[in-house]
Amino acid sequence: MDVSAPTLSNLRARLGSSLFSRVAGPDGPENRARIHGAPGPRWFGPDRPIRTVHGDASMFIGGLRALLLQSLHPLAMAAVAAHSGYRGDPWGRLQRTSTFLAVTTYGPARDAQAAVDRVRSVHDRVRGSTAAGEQYRAADPHLLGWVHIAEVDSFLRAHQRYGDQPLDDTGCDGYVADAAEVATALGVVDPPRDQAELAEQLSAYRKELRATREAREAARFILLNPPLPLVARPPYAVLAANAVAALPLWARLPLGLPYVPGFEETGVRLAGHALTKAIRWAMKPADGSPVRQA
Repeated sequence: MDVSAPTLSNLRARLGSSLFSRVAGPDGPENRARIHGAPGPRWFGPDRPIRTVHGDASMFIGGLRALLLQSLHPLAMAAVAAHSGYRGDPWGRLQRTSTFLAVTTYGPARDAQAAVDRVRSVHDRVRGSTAAGEQYRAADPHLLGWVHIAEVDSFLRAHQRYGDQPLDDTGCDGYVADAAEVATALGVVDPPRDQAELAEQLSAYRKELRATREAREAARFILLNPPLPLVARPPYAVLAANAVAALPLWARLPLGLPYVPGFEETGVRLAGHALTKAIRWAMKPADGSPVRQA
């Protein structure tokens, strides 16, 4: 049976609107209009790699991978478990994160700086101790550094594997350098500025990483018990499986995550490519401009 162009267009509009509302929240359309339409200089020009990476559907996989990887630092995970509300308000947390990424990547410089200032103000108030008595501060530059490199590594790896236009080596280095500008504004000291520095810093943090009870609980919540309607669970399972498959073994084994060689490189990855293409199609604006997650 042939499907007419108007029917496909309506289907795409409905799917895109549903996805966008989940990711960006009720204020998403207003925020998007301001972020992309307000005049003024931006932190990053239209040709910068950070715009390519953060505007692609592969961010759905990269974001899940980043959460899993970040959980392996016991101090970062303790702060998330105690202060982030990821269980009580997971969609709100996602929407705040996606809006921050959109503002700092695409928005006017004044709005990007204001977003950074708000996050730093929140970080200044987040502090406590782990069950083992270790003290943490969300504003600690070393802890911020871990959160940053886990995100950058995850977003970049997901983009290179599932992105519509994977970057060359120069572009990958450019993405790491772009992300470093935001990290510095947030209080990270000496963030990596190319792929070699990123790999070096990831290696240096490994001695601090371990899977705590909170980390394993977060992994189960993220992968197995997301607050989603039944109809959305199968596609989410594909995103989750690809996020796990994109993790290195040293990160997934402590969390008790499965490793299925062969099938991960075929069935899982093919399903991931198909789903990200579908998301990209659904969220692509009708005027043909690039996909915008927020």
